[in-house]
Amino acid sequence: MTTQIKEAAPLGKIIVITSGKGGVGKTTSAAAISAGLAKLGHKTVVIDFDVGLRNLDMIMGCERRVVFDFINVIQGDAKLRQALIKDKRLDTLSILPTSQTRDKDALTMEGVEAVLEELKQEFDYIICDSPAGIERGAQLAMYFADEAVVVTNPEVSSVRDSDRVLGLLASKTRRAESGSEEPVKAQVLLTRHDQGRIDRGEMMTVEDVLDILAVPLLGIIPESQAVLRASNVGTPIILDEPSDASRAYQDTVPRLTGEEVEMRIGNERKAGLFQRLFGRSA
Repeated sequence: MTTQIKEAAPLGKIIVITSGKGGVGKTTSAAAISAGLAKLGHKTVVIDFDVGLRNLDMIMGCERRVVFDFINVIQGDAKLRQALIKDKRLDTLSILPTSQTRDKDALTMEGVEAVLEELKQEFDYIICDSPAGIERGAQLAMYFADEAVVVTNPEVSSVRDSDRVLGLLASKTRRAESGSEEPVKAQVLLTRHDQGRIDRGEMMTVEDVLDILAVPLLGIIPESQAVLRASNVGTPIILDEPSDASRAYQDTVPRLTGEEVEMRIGNERKAGLFQRLFGRSA
């Protein structure tokens, strides 16, 4: 009699949403990307690593439902299932909020790893909403990542700080330290794009940003008042239809799963340009 060996289910993929500079739309993007993946049918969890500030739960519209948080789980005060909040709009989406009263030293390498390993058994995608900058919380958010979305504005200071973050992704992650795995796959998400300001020389062009960062472009999100309105009512912008920003995130999210979606700025097609830059159609 032959014994059939059942193959283990693939583990979830960890994606960090990070930036060098605050105020670029990182948490907005983490909320939109996680909701977009869940909307596509992928079982997704988004984790707030920004200990002490805790904005993700407000943007996701679940701040009144927080009982236990990420730090409670790490310190053994609660089970992971007690801290996870199920989204009311998408049954494939969960949120793991963080503490508003602790400091970032409450995050430990061992604790973060244990939580992520448990989540990988249950979820297809684990989205880590990193604090801005390069301090401890940000480094722990990116350390275990398989992929990274570096959020930047088309401004010199934002792009320069993003370049620093890309350096950390290439040198200070588990994949980089092991030397035996593929490096963290990094892509740039360009937010607050304003063609009028670019035309007036007040912002960098998309091409200039990509020349400096030298990583593939994941998407271009236009400047939009809809982002602020959606945040104020606790709705991820990708679910706030129809707006230019919502459509841009809807184009962006499938690219994370490997789908080829034509790159656009507004209604302008940009596939040819980015194919020349990166040798692939975006």
